[in-house]
Amino acid sequence: MHQHHRPLFALSLRLAAALALSTVLMLVKLAAHSGVALPEIMFWRQSTTLPLLLAWAGARGSLGSLGTRRLRSHAARAITGTTGMVGLFGSAMLLPLPVSTILNFTTPLFAVILSILFLGEKAGRWQWLAVLLGFAGVLVIARPGAMPISPLGAAAGLFSGLMVAIISLQIRDLGRTENPLATVFYFSLFSTAVLAPILPFVITHHNPMQWLMLIGIGVLGTGAQLLMTGSLRYGPVSSVVVMDYTALVWTTLYGWELFNQLPPASAWLGAPLIVAASLVITLRTHHLNKGLATTLATDG
Repeated sequence: MHQHHRPLFALSLRLAAALALSTVLMLVKLAAHSGVALPEIMFWRQSTTLPLLLAWAGARGSLGSLGTRRLRSHAARAITGTTGMVGLFGSAMLLPLPVSTILNFTTPLFAVILSILFLGEKAGRWQWLAVLLGFAGVLVIARPGAMPISPLGAAAGLFSGLMVAIISLQIRDLGRTENPLATVFYFSLFSTAVLAPILPFVITHHNPMQWLMLIGIGVLGTGAQLLMTGSLRYGPVSSVVVMDYTALVWTTLYGWELFNQLPPASAWLGAPLIVAASLVITLRTHHLNKGLATTLATDG
């Protein structure tokens, strides 16, 4: 069997990535509950990535892959990514973890709309049906007027889904000329530079457990990115993307065990609609446009 076609290994990597990302969100929620401010959590998430990626690239003899002539494009991607991280981490803080995870599965829905508006692409009836189905799931979960969950948290989750769709288009453009490792590196570099001036105003004294949580967020977040990239090296997006939805299992377990939170009944009804819509769009896009499908499956 060819070394770049190992489907079971690819699925294992993607499963590990889903677990790592779920653990990151759990640690973000724990750190916030312990008194660490969101900007500081984001700073350590990004700054920890820099030495890890340099060590990784150095060990593989690929430091040259970090070279770029598109610093402005990387800076724009970093600004968008940092803004999106506010929504991602904010929704994890304000909502039950599985609800936050479900709302982040709306990225493919927004990607279809953005591709039509800004790239002039056409969506087929299956994609439009999936978009409508997905947003119906969002309405079921949010239940406007009933307020079963934090409205601000729901807005943050949807905002995160939208921003990742925008980032996907940016990465699609960067992917024409840039090494994926360079894209991650400059995102961490520029976002760290943006967050560093805020740090003196929000940083507080931390106990050893808080430091472990902050370092864990950075290490696991970086590891998850590498695992996702590896999964696409050894298996097609149409097969590995299914593992992303196991995050619902991990976040539900974390929410139950650590925060005594279970999703409201509306989430159990809306989640299958959003997951089904996301799968339909991602798999359909894989056949029509493999570049965007890969981006949708790896970002975030």
